Amino acid sequence: MLKRVLALALVSFGFLVLQARAAEPATAGRLTTETIIKRTLEGRLGGAKIDAVSKTPYLGMYEVRLGSEILYTDEKMTYIFSGNVIDAKTMQNLTEKRLRDLSAIKWDDLPMSGAFKTVRGNGKRLLAVFSDPNCPYCKRFEKDLAKIDNITIYTFLYPILSQDSHDKAKAVWCSADKVKAWDELMLNAVAPAAAANCDTPIEKNLELGRKYRISGTPTLVFASGERVPGAIPAERLEKLLAQSTK
Repeated sequence: MLKRVLALALVSFGFLVLQARAAEPATAGRLTTETIIKRTLEGRLGGAKIDAVSKTPYLGMYEVRLGSEILYTDEKMTYIFSGNVIDAKTMQNLTEKRLRDLSAIKWDDLPMSGAFKTVRGNGKRLLAVFSDPNCPYCKRFEKDLAKIDNITIYTFLYPILSQDSHDKAKAVWCSADKVKAWDELMLNAVAPAAAANCDTPIEKNLELGRKYRISGTPTLVFASGERVPGAIPAERLEKLLAQSTK
């Protein structure tokens, strides 16, 4: 819906600009600027749900957060900007960094009882993976992950693609050796033989994923809290693990 609204905006110099109306509610003096912006823009953006509004340290702009998207506006909402803010001195993409920070998941908040653990080598490096057993990208990632040593992996079964995904995830969890069953399934396409009739944390994992807005698999969470969506090659994984500290 937001994209349909913004598609009507003027496109200029690589970002979108929406000229807003001037009038503000009569009760504006009793509300914070952030609240006024939130309420007003939700109406102007066709009822889009704004998660939060906060003032930025640059140009007096306010950050308007809608799910995984960020917009910017001035205090009077004269304009709305959609695009990346880049520090001209360092050339750092401030919007991209902010989105990474906002999507982070605190490592200690992950309920590890809902995952099975794989330890390789000294196990010092930590990684959590939300994965669907029928996801082709997850299978590709598992092949790269198999090359990584000195790591502890917490696999959260997160079957979002189909009922068959759910059934396979339950069978993996109900296996006597979860790690072996998972590896056989993801690396060798051998379905788990265990009956899927034990208690599993899968429903809680799905609820956890909804809480953190995990909409695709694989989704990786590093000890630093950084979240990375999608299958990444072993080289990039090694780099991120080296940068990540709990």
